[in-house]
Amino acid sequence: MKATKLSEVSAYNPPSHHGTVSLKLQGEAETGITKFWQGLSYFLPNGGADWQYDEGMPAAEFEKTYFVVSGELVVIDGDEKEYVIKQGDSIAFLPNEGRRLENRTNETASALVTFSTC
Repeated sequence: MKATKLSEVSAYNPPSHHGTVSLKLQGEAETGITKFWQGLSYFLPNGGADWQYDEGMPAAEFEKTYFVVSGELVVIDGDEKEYVIKQGDSIAFLPNEGRRLENRTNETASALVTFSTC
């Protein structure tokens, strides 16, 4: 068992993100967890993630979820369908599903991100 203190974790830069601060809370290097990792991401106003899906890329093969801790995010899928997820809402991405993320508000949004590794 290993506890993680928010005050002790390091920020990381997820690919294709802008206006975000992300903290890795759980993972193999952090706590020995090997089947998933978990991070807390802060999306500043107008922050988000550009289209993310590259066929054949390892990240595209795994499941991931976002749970909105505070604020609001807009998730856009490959068909340009928009999903507005607010505090307490979550969204799941199956393997090979691409997406874009946007914070269209003037408040910081935070989301707990869980990403499978197998």
